[in-house]
Amino acid sequence: MTETIAGEASKDASPSVVAQQAAMLDALPFYDTADFDDAARGFLGTIDNAQITTAQGRVVWSLEPYQFLAAEDAPPTVNPSLWRQSRLNMHHGLFEVVPGVYQVRGLDIANMTLIEGDSGVIVVDTLTSIEGASAAMELYFRHRGRRPVVAVIFTHTHTDHWGGVRGVLDDETLASREVPIIAPDLFMEHAVSENIIAGPAMLRRAQYQFGPFLAKGPRGQVDCGLGKSMAAGSVALLRPTDLILATGDTRTIDGVEFEFQMAPNSEAPAEMHFYLPRYKLLNLAENCTHNFHNLLPFRGADVRDALAWSKYLGEALRMWGGKAEAMCGQHHWPVWGRERIDTMIRQQRDLYKFAHDQTVRLMNHGLTASEIAETIRLPKSLEGAWHGRGYYGHIRHNVKAIYQKYLGWYDANPVNLDPLPPTESGRKYVEYMGGADAILERARKDFANGEFRFVAQVVSHLVFAEPDNAAARALLADTFEQLGYAAESATWRNSYLFGAQELRQGMPKAPARPAMPRETLAALRTEQLWDVLGIRLNGPKAEGKRIVLNWTFTDTNETFILNLENWALTCAADAQADDADAAFTLPRSTLDEVIAKLTTFPEAVAGGRISVSGNAMRLAELMMLMDEFPRMFEIVEPKRTTVS
Repeated sequence: MTETIAGEASKDASPSVVAQQAAMLDALPFYDTADFDDAARGFLGTIDNAQITTAQGRVVWSLEPYQFLAAEDAPPTVNPSLWRQSRLNMHHGLFEVVPGVYQVRGLDIANMTLIEGDSGVIVVDTLTSIEGASAAMELYFRHRGRRPVVAVIFTHTHTDHWGGVRGVLDDETLASREVPIIAPDLFMEHAVSENIIAGPAMLRRAQYQFGPFLAKGPRGQVDCGLGKSMAAGSVALLRPTDLILATGDTRTIDGVEFEFQMAPNSEAPAEMHFYLPRYKLLNLAENCTHNFHNLLPFRGADVRDALAWSKYLGEALRMWGGKAEAMCGQHHWPVWGRERIDTMIRQQRDLYKFAHDQTVRLMNHGLTASEIAETIRLPKSLEGAWHGRGYYGHIRHNVKAIYQKYLGWYDANPVNLDPLPPTESGRKYVEYMGGADAILERARKDFANGEFRFVAQVVSHLVFAEPDNAAARALLADTFEQLGYAAESATWRNSYLFGAQELRQGMPKAPARPAMPRETLAALRTEQLWDVLGIRLNGPKAEGKRIVLNWTFTDTNETFILNLENWALTCAADAQADDADAAFTLPRSTLDEVIAKLTTFPEAVAGGRISVSGNAMRLAELMMLMDEFPRMFEIVEPKRTTVS
């Protein structure tokens, strides 16, 4: 077991951090309060403390723990720029954008946009959780009257924009198949690959990005830049019924015309914007929000294309510049007025283009990613634009993402081609530096001088060499904490502070990962289900094994060969193997229920829902080769279990 540090609590901000906070106050235009006026504009009503609970009374979202943000002045333990953004993200409830268009904000990290048509309401993005989406709809109905949902639009593939759809569409509405679900082309492919295939590792890493296990407060989690945090309710995925394929595509929904613009490989692999001539309203999804966005989030994702992102914003300006009188996104608050809207789009366009071009320029001079991060600076013309500040993304890590997109992880220095892993290199560093005591003595002096970045590097080697060294853990935790206090980026702050907490207290206890919801499984193509199964195969356990299984799904009229050999699980569609070890005939819906743990394979066989021929035990043998992924694993210290 990891040795926790008894009695260790958060510390005060160091003098060097206090000085950095004061410098930030002097450097930025805190006198500009227009964002506070915009964030409050059009308020119609809300839920007390924005609190949302499950039917069993479990809280899935609440802003009550953030009441400390009522104070206007930032404490020394929070970067004053981040404090400002955190206070802006406290506005919650139902807001009128323009008559006929409304947003629910602050009941989730994302926004729900509601567009009134001739007879009903079109819902754009359904928040993260079913509970949150249901509460948002009831809040809207309370103030605007109950009316039918006539369409659902997903602007892009991230869970906080589709996870609550079952709180918007009930069973009866779904069964009618009369309400279209509209999304950008390739929505399902990317929703699955980004949120399910890499989901187990991504969810653990997201704990560092969003800080859900941190205490809310001036020494803990205050925000995540895009909003407060991620909701903790139930999630389901529904397959779109209508895909937008190209820029210029239009749809008329309940009398409202939508003009669409495609923006793939920007903030999400599949994303789109739209303009509503009836309301003179522009929605740029998550590509023009009130912060410099992430080009590579800490949770992990495909690297985003800053050059394409900039070009999409330029194209939007050419298509709709001077037309829109209001612009809202799927995070943060709207902007009103043609001139202000066009200015914001231009500045955001140039922000991503500047980051791209200057990174590539310095890269072509031979600078590495870390050297570029030390060199590059925001232009003065953008530095004072609040919506360009790095609350979620940050220039210092976005340039590294751009470098990675073009050149990958390797900087071409052979020393970095095949370095020792952290534990082994940590032991050698400790030996070379004269042992733990010598390291700690020097590191404490540098800590006192405010050289936190280097102290973190050095002491991390000691923690990986000697993970139970309480003095090393304590100093590294204190160092992370000071770096977190100084960070303008909410994601940097959360990562540093959560690293400090885990060093002091160990990993939090978390319940076992729940089964994937049946609705989400039903939305996946069968090939995608086999892909999900394939990543669980423990290759070394499969040494020398070959298993061939035929599958026939009676409700989807699909056939597959599932083949294990050479440590790889592959499938072939529209085929059956003559030499199969076993064959299974069943409805695809039954397989979904088995995976969702609503029934078991033997129970379904006994109930006559699955027909089996051949040696059924070969399937059991295959399943014995599958890994179960842990909910938690070590990040700031060595792995305590061996994985092979």
